Amino acid sequence: MKGARVTPRLAFGPSVTPGDRVLPEEVAVALSFNGTTQAVMMASPGDLVDFGYGFALTEGIAGQDSILSVEVEPLPRGHDVQVWLKPEAEARLATRRRTMAGPVGCGLCGIDSVEQALRDMPIVAPSAFRISPSQVMAAVGALPAEQRLHDATRAAHCAAFWQAGRIVLAREDVGRHNALDKLVGAIARGGLSPDGAVVLTCRVSTDMVQKVAMLGAPMIIAVSAPTVEAVELAEAAGITLIALARPDRFEVFSHSDRLTEDSHVG
Repeated sequence: MKGARVTPRLAFGPSVTPGDRVLPEEVAVALSFNGTTQAVMMASPGDLVDFGYGFALTEGIAGQDSILSVEVEPLPRGHDVQVWLKPEAEARLATRRRTMAGPVGCGLCGIDSVEQALRDMPIVAPSAFRISPSQVMAAVGALPAEQRLHDATRAAHCAAFWQAGRIVLAREDVGRHNALDKLVGAIARGGLSPDGAVVLTCRVSTDMVQKVAMLGAPMIIAVSAPTVEAVELAEAAGITLIALARPDRFEVFSHSDRLTEDSHVG
């Protein structure tokens, strides 16, 4: 499986047992824009073209129409994701400097001011997207089938997109922000409307809400809890935030008006 390797280990219990375990890989991924590296993240090595697109979009570096191409160049100890932008997008690079390495769990590494970390988010446009409680629980119930890397390693996050009554896309990564960036990139590259629900296996922090707002999706469904600030940001951005979701229950923290009993919508 790409993104995972068999690794020898010793298991301690009633006895000591040698054997192997499948573990996820994390590699250094440089994100370069027009030849200049803006970030170096530790990430799973799959879906890196999606990663380049998604990172550019969710970080406000470029709109989709400003991305000319994304190329992945293998390096001896990682990968360089080279994103080529139209010249008019270059000015954004100066205001979104990311010259620090980002660990797996980092969503704001390299941001050099409070204003950038707490930047204003676009308000999600009104839409006809609605979802029933049974569909929220169905979306969570469908998530395990998309978690092949997690099933093999027990150490990967998943971000999926629920639309038209099913999960239409999913991406995994050892980092939750990376998984979401890869999903956003896949949605953009696939030409899909953002009118759907982003389904997450992780907690919801402000930076995750920011990324969903940049996508323009009206709903987040997460299996873990949100922070207070994430709820406030989702409310301000017009995003329905559903968390602590299970196949039999969930909690709604903002914009509950998108929930309906009509089973044919969503």
